[in-house]
Amino acid sequence: MVQSFPMRTPGAALALLTTVLMYSPSAASAEPPPVRNTWDRPPRKVIVATAMQAFWVKYPGLERRLEELAALVDEMASESLRRYQRGADIMVLPEVAVTGELTGDIVAGSVPLEGPVKDTFARKARQHRCYIVVPLYLLEDKAKRLCSNAAVLVGRHGEIAGIYRKVHLAVQTGSDSLEGGMTPGKQAPVFECDFGKLGIQICFDIEFDDGWDQLSRRGAELVVWPTQSPQTVHPAARAARGGYWIVSSTWRHNASVFEPTGKIASQIRPPARVLVQDLDLSYAILPWSPMLKNGAALARKYGAKAGFRYYEDEDCGLFWSNDPGITIGGMIRSIGVRPAAAELERIRDLYRKAGVPGY
Repeated sequence: MVQSFPMRTPGAALALLTTVLMYSPSAASAEPPPVRNTWDRPPRKVIVATAMQAFWVKYPGLERRLEELAALVDEMASESLRRYQRGADIMVLPEVAVTGELTGDIVAGSVPLEGPVKDTFARKARQHRCYIVVPLYLLEDKAKRLCSNAAVLVGRHGEIAGIYRKVHLAVQTGSDSLEGGMTPGKQAPVFECDFGKLGIQICFDIEFDDGWDQLSRRGAELVVWPTQSPQTVHPAARAARGGYWIVSSTWRHNASVFEPTGKIASQIRPPARVLVQDLDLSYAILPWSPMLKNGAALARKYGAKAGFRYYEDEDCGLFWSNDPGITIGGMIRSIGVRPAAAELERIRDLYRKAGVPGY
């Protein structure tokens, strides 16, 4: 069953220690993410679809696995139509969904993009008119034994819109092998999609700051995280620090959509296996203020034109516009409220002028 957290009901709480570490000046990247003004842009509604499915099974062969994943894509498409009466904008499959877990030689356990893999997902992307994130062990050069743990972004028209190669490959305890000899990626690109700017991270990348901070500096608005791990505390903290939405696609326990507040917007647990959620990339995070009245002031003035989830336990909320004729920025200015990011930037400037160390 999908758990959608209603207005004024908090999602999963962040672990205090993780949050402190993420924001600590001793972290690898102490510089705060840039202030990103999306609140003055018109509403940008995006439907994301993700999945939870384990691949600790005997590999059925590439043809059969592609049939299984094509059926999973169809299931996500059907759920989007059922919930929102339109198709998803982007679908995300779990880590190495195409190839499954690596159990032997890397070349034997990896597959090329050209051929059945590309043909299958190009066809599905065109059929459902959506982007699809396809994770796999990617065979890039057989002679050089060059293989990557990758996520391929297939565009709405079946084109290859980009490839992210996992930078932080997993290392087993007592081993010096990077996922059996995979080649690590070198950067965290941001992909320009027709709905906004997309970043990708994979599984163990969650433990390291640099990729996530690169995505924030490059303007990512939505980050998808195909993974074997079902963590929620780490991605929640990443979403709050980076100021972007995060969508996990996992092997077990849950698949989740994380707000830029760090709260969980929606989540599935077994036996469900697909999650579809609408979100808006033009939003404002507002701190508590007497003018806001926990969102009630906007509700009184704009009714259903203003959407929000306010969290009293966090003294903040996520706000967006449902009216193409007025931005959420225009709405909040009309009641005398400033977004949290803008207010914090103003306060940082005061600290700089006052000579506070670190500013």
